[in-house]
Amino acid sequence: MNEDIRIHSWPCSYYLDAAKRWIPGKLSLTPVSVRFAADGTGELLVDSRLSGISEIKKESSRFIFSSLTILEKDTKHWFGSLHPNRNVVFNVLEHFWREQLLSGRESAAGAPSAPGKGKELVGMLEGSQKRLEDTAKVLSSQGEQFDNIMRGLHKIEGDMDVADRLLTELESPSWWPFSGKLWKTPLEAKPKETPAAPDPKNQEGFLLRIPVIITHRTDSNAKPGKLTLLSSALEIRDCNSQLLHRFESRDVDDIRVHTPYEISVRQRFIGKPDNSFRLLSARMPEVIPILEMQFSRKMQFLEDALGFAGAGKSPQADLGTSIWQAGVPAHGMILKFPSNPKHSRIPGFKTRKYPVAPEPSLRALRVSLWQILKKLKGLALETEAELERQDEALDSISSSVDRATLNIDRQNRRMRKLT
Repeated sequence: MNEDIRIHSWPCSYYLDAAKRWIPGKLSLTPVSVRFAADGTGELLVDSRLSGISEIKKESSRFIFSSLTILEKDTKHWFGSLHPNRNVVFNVLEHFWREQLLSGRESAAGAPSAPGKGKELVGMLEGSQKRLEDTAKVLSSQGEQFDNIMRGLHKIEGDMDVADRLLTELESPSWWPFSGKLWKTPLEAKPKETPAAPDPKNQEGFLLRIPVIITHRTDSNAKPGKLTLLSSALEIRDCNSQLLHRFESRDVDDIRVHTPYEISVRQRFIGKPDNSFRLLSARMPEVIPILEMQFSRKMQFLEDALGFAGAGKSPQADLGTSIWQAGVPAHGMILKFPSNPKHSRIPGFKTRKYPVAPEPSLRALRVSLWQILKKLKGLALETEAELERQDEALDSISSSVDRATLNIDRQNRRMRKLT
């Protein structure tokens, strides 16, 4: 069953409150639960569903210096002596816990009203999109009015220049022989203060963005980040959206699928270490089919990935080769899915599937939500750019009106002196 798939496991100790002692064993993570089994006896001491967990924290106490706690209702479970370290285990557990809460797969599978709620959310977003489009139209009309005001102010400034020259001629003495040349002096070209519209940004074909846990090369420290799939590249960013690395499609040498939740992307070099990233995510089953379409010849499925899909699991599917356990990359036999139908006799090929892939109705709702949110983001960015342009236009209009007012007052005083 999908719920029995073990994503990762870590050696650690669990504090058994009844016996007032620490029990060595192994902490395991599945798509829907966190489990702890004691060494030797294999007794299952903890089996907490991710949806029932209230809090995951890093704490310290008088018993041990550093520990990890999982709060489930009124029960707090303490785990210590985590390998390779507490931060790695915390990042992975928190990632899958948050994704479980956000996706709500269990409630979606058991509650028939979930599609209705999704359609209701789509309707709300469509209403927001319509209101934002109406707002953008009003802003565009307002921007045209500002442009007309700017043109009118520039015409007023030109008329003021002509009036200034006429007054200068009238103020000059009648015996001044060069008064007629004032008409021949060319008008000074004043730069118009029309703000330049921002250049539109060229955006690449965006496909999907998911949160991931990132490990670079053989470093055992796993950090949260994001994986962005573009039509021509893969981008890996940290939790602050800073770009860590960008793989162009031609730079990717191979993509290894360790489990349905874990992949590694590698770029080979001659004379220096390969550049590789290992990525773990609860939403990785959504990414793998897209990667198969983009990098069909570069995809490699390890034996553990086939074991998860087939009826029986490999003896090496104990996840002991994961970097989250031993800090060493897995060395499993590499298998590729055949594209020829006659190869369907290979064990595990027919039954290959991704255990947490969303249902078609939920997938359609997710695609609709993503498209609407993408449009909303584009409209919001365009609205922001238009508002900034109109702010600059208002500043320019204000300064132009002040100059025109001063010129009118000065010329009125000069005309009073002439009368």
